[in-house]
Amino acid sequence: MQEISSQLQQVLCRIALACDQVARKQDEVQLLAVSKRQSIEAIVAVYEAGQHDFGENYVQEALQKIQLLAHLPLTWHLIGALQSNKTAEVAQHFAWVHSVDRFKIAQRLSQQRPQHLPPLNICVQVNIDNQDTKSGCQISELPDLVKAILPLPNVVLRGLMIIPQAQNHEAFTQLAQIRQQLLGTIPALNSQVFDTLSMGMSDDLEQAIAAGSTMVRVGTAIFGQRT
Repeated sequence: MQEISSQLQQVLCRIALACDQVARKQDEVQLLAVSKRQSIEAIVAVYEAGQHDFGENYVQEALQKIQLLAHLPLTWHLIGALQSNKTAEVAQHFAWVHSVDRFKIAQRLSQQRPQHLPPLNICVQVNIDNQDTKSGCQISELPDLVKAILPLPNVVLRGLMIIPQAQNHEAFTQLAQIRQQLLGTIPALNSQVFDTLSMGMSDDLEQAIAAGSTMVRVGTAIFGQRT
């Protein structure tokens, strides 16, 4: 587990260097450790090395981990596709959902968020490459979806997320531009709330940070290859 701690520090150094190269502050970019298919022991090792935010792709797997690690002050993010029959469990146990791609999902998350919890942070996933195999709303649908989500009472629209095709670094710049366009055309959007660009992973976090990413989702570079 000492190796995991070292790898986490290497990722943090990569983030710091990437920020320096484009004159950004390191605290402008949050690291999300992607822990899908990783052991409880590995997650605890990363936590003990200083990491508190963890991303999971599969709801049932995540719920087991959340229960087993309830004694630790961890923040859980759902970054995988979310089906409507799983929204109640997600609304109860997660702090963030990065993969909202239609109004029905956002509406159900708002309706099912327990009143004793703060509003759920959500990002809209954009199908930036128009890939048939990827979730996400189409760019043309995004303004109407954003306007529909904003009035929902128990969720907060924090930003946008993409999973672009490999080596499509232009997608990062495109998403940053889309965020600016939305801020400029939807008066109800507040730049201090709608502040998140969830983009960049182990292989391309530097390019994502250069384009304006505020949250990079890193699994392999921290944990190694998944089992």
